[in-house]
Amino acid sequence: MRFKLIMALVDDRYTEAILQAARSAGATGATVVTSARGEGVEPEKSFLGLDISGQRDLLMFLVAEQLARDILEHISKTGRFEEQPGAGIAFQLAIEDAVGLRSQFRVISEEIQDQI
Repeated sequence: MRFKLIMALVDDRYTEAILQAARSAGATGATVVTSARGEGVEPEKSFLGLDISGQRDLLMFLVAEQLARDILEHISKTGRFEEQPGAGIAFQLAIEDAVGLRSQFRVISEEIQDQI
């Protein structure tokens, strides 16, 4: 089975909604790294030396290759990445090998059985 790693940098207000969207599209789990910081084309302004940019979370999903694009689209739609500048970004990377998935392998296999 081939896997993809989906990484999403999102405004922390949308973390739970994006986790739910990914799960509804077939993700079986996630890793969340809180309090990340990101900058776009225009850095956020500060007020009296205080950063006014919102907190970001880094969400990581290791998913079956067949489900990756659908999960990515659900994440983007839920987070409004294409409509709202600065809302977030998500991308996928090919995974050469992975271990530690034995407990999830049955569920993943059932979800993609129509596609293999």
